[in-house]
Amino acid sequence: MDLVPALREPLKKVLGPATAKVMAEHLGLHTVGDLLHHYPRRYEERGQLTHLADLPMDEHVTVVAQVADARLHTFASSKAPRGKGQRLEVTITDGSGRLQLVFFGHGVHKPHKELLPGTRAMFAGKVSVFNRRLQLAHPAYELLRGDAEGEETVESWAGALIPLYPATAKLESWKLAKAIQTVLPSAEEAVDPLPESLREGRGLVSLPEALLKIHRPHTKADIEDARARLKWDEAFVLQIALARRRHAETQLPAVPRKPSPDGLLTAFDDRLPFTLTDGQQKVSREIFDDLATDHPMHRLLQGEVGSGKTLVALRAMLAVVDSGGQAVMLAPTEVLAQQHHRSVVEMMGELAEGGMLGGAEHATKVVLLTGSMGAAARRHALLDLATGEAGIVIGTHALIEDKVQFHDLGLVVVDEQHRFGVEQRDALRGKGKQPPHLLVMTATPIPRTVAMTVFGDLETSVLDQLPAGRSPIASHVVPAADKPHFLARAWERVREEVSNGHQAYVVCPRIGDEDDDPRKGAKQSKQPPEGDADKRPPLAVLDVAEGLAKGPLQGLKVEVLHGRMQPDDKDAVMRRFAAGETDVLVATTVIEVGVNVPNATAMVIMDADRFGVSQLHQLRGRVGRGSAPGLCLLVSEMPEASAARQRLNAVASTRDGFELSRIDLEQRREGDVLGQAQSGARTSLRVLAVIEDEEIIAEARQEAAAVVAADPELTGLPGLRTALEALLDDEREQYLEKG
Repeated sequence: MDLVPALREPLKKVLGPATAKVMAEHLGLHTVGDLLHHYPRRYEERGQLTHLADLPMDEHVTVVAQVADARLHTFASSKAPRGKGQRLEVTITDGSGRLQLVFFGHGVHKPHKELLPGTRAMFAGKVSVFNRRLQLAHPAYELLRGDAEGEETVESWAGALIPLYPATAKLESWKLAKAIQTVLPSAEEAVDPLPESLREGRGLVSLPEALLKIHRPHTKADIEDARARLKWDEAFVLQIALARRRHAETQLPAVPRKPSPDGLLTAFDDRLPFTLTDGQQKVSREIFDDLATDHPMHRLLQGEVGSGKTLVALRAMLAVVDSGGQAVMLAPTEVLAQQHHRSVVEMMGELAEGGMLGGAEHATKVVLLTGSMGAAARRHALLDLATGEAGIVIGTHALIEDKVQFHDLGLVVVDEQHRFGVEQRDALRGKGKQPPHLLVMTATPIPRTVAMTVFGDLETSVLDQLPAGRSPIASHVVPAADKPHFLARAWERVREEVSNGHQAYVVCPRIGDEDDDPRKGAKQSKQPPEGDADKRPPLAVLDVAEGLAKGPLQGLKVEVLHGRMQPDDKDAVMRRFAAGETDVLVATTVIEVGVNVPNATAMVIMDADRFGVSQLHQLRGRVGRGSAPGLCLLVSEMPEASAARQRLNAVASTRDGFELSRIDLEQRREGDVLGQAQSGARTSLRVLAVIEDEEIIAEARQEAAAVVAADPELTGLPGLRTALEALLDDEREQYLEKG
């Protein structure tokens, strides 16, 4: 008998259309199963019964008492200026003492009808003081009817752990709790996704038992049992999805790509003015081994800003061109695509002049393709791609369009993976006659657990050495509100760097043109608002540039760069800055990745608290790229004690990107990190915490790999297959998409 239908039952049938509509719209819950997997966020202990005579301050208490009197007052307030505000004051007594309850606003209607003098009830809430009298504001209460039954209710109600659910303004936690109690009997029919041997081996409770215990715990141990089991489910089902994806990839055919002994790669290596670091050599070997196999490489290359990832990727691309294929690099922005194109052409010299006079013997053509190119240049580029004339292609999303045809696509390199979804990767890979090899690069250091969850379908290589010649970067927090003279000194430091022949960046969270609504700018920050600095709009490039040019940086050549400029203008600004014609570049985060100007030594980040930790680390990596030491100043008006300032102190105190990414992850919801925040979908991680549960994730990955190796189609595990379909169906493979 198929037990699943009970959990697939639409909530509309069980709870009625009105409640079901709110659950679907505001919480994304559609079926009984969805609701059962909507777990409590935390539990309130109502506290044992307390006599009114011995009420403790600031604690949650439960009292049984009788209503002595109830009075409704009206008053004027900012929200109800015409004296329409309402306050209900109820006095209760239990013989040992008296206590006042207060209810405000719309919350007065129900208690006003129910809490009549003489009524006996249980009240639960937090004890506070108002006008030197103890009170409970908006307590929860339950009316007591007959005596014998009443006493029993009192005991069970008072000692209970009350689940508090993630709720919405339209649906309070207690209404959710009632709805869940209605569907809880269906939990008995939940099919267990874990193989029996695994569940018993790890001493985990069954799924029905876990669901009952998480929604209706009698003790704290019940909650622990339930969470331990449900964490395993989340980690394991996700890792099964990733293991199956990896398994499917190994079944695909690919053309092995081996560099020829005296080809383009050798010629390139011979002209390098330096030797590769040990890390670059090791990672290159891993990549070349993958490229030589007959199924597609799937590798994530993560390396600190400036660790030489682009060089490693370029050598892989040259190896593929050597073997007769084409290689393409996909960049998230036009500025970055143009930057990569320039630096690749510079590094290759005459090797990038294939088909031209003066081109070297093994040379190939390096072509740029972006959305804003003129029609003629675009036609030319498309022709070079289709004929195979261009061995290396660098571009933006424009590469994914239908019109783009390759002669023989062998390798796709994706820069800054978190900006692209799996569909975009796959669309590009679909342009190969056979699936091309894939190398994904990121400069955002990713903690091991996130790599195992988000990038679980990729093998990982890490570049953790900086090449010789990279200079140290000193970072300091500039508390602009507490110590304005520190900010004045920051601009003096910028002038000093410029007078020594160097250049500087000033980064702002917002552009500052009419299209640039300050409220949108506030969303740049992943952080909650804190203090007064958040009451004004974030600082804007256009305003700051003007203020600096007329004020502290008067006489210096100041230019602006932001994402809404015309591509040619952006490119011209970057070229002038790279050539040293501009002293100070005031920009948004368009410079966050890949911009390489070795002569830029100073960076001032305005409203630094508006940026995430990893983003600040990325931005800082733009300076100190030459032989002179770098300086990064994090300007903030946040008070010393705020969480925002502590975040900035953490960035200033360490250059270790992996350490910072852990801090970043601990401070943001996992859902953001897993790329679900952008899509608005609920994160599938309801009880699993990526940082804390590293061990569970690692073990689940091992178990999942073994299960998939033995039974790729999961034929012997129908329960697991059902859970997997639910994950991939509900989240539309959100985990595996990123972005």
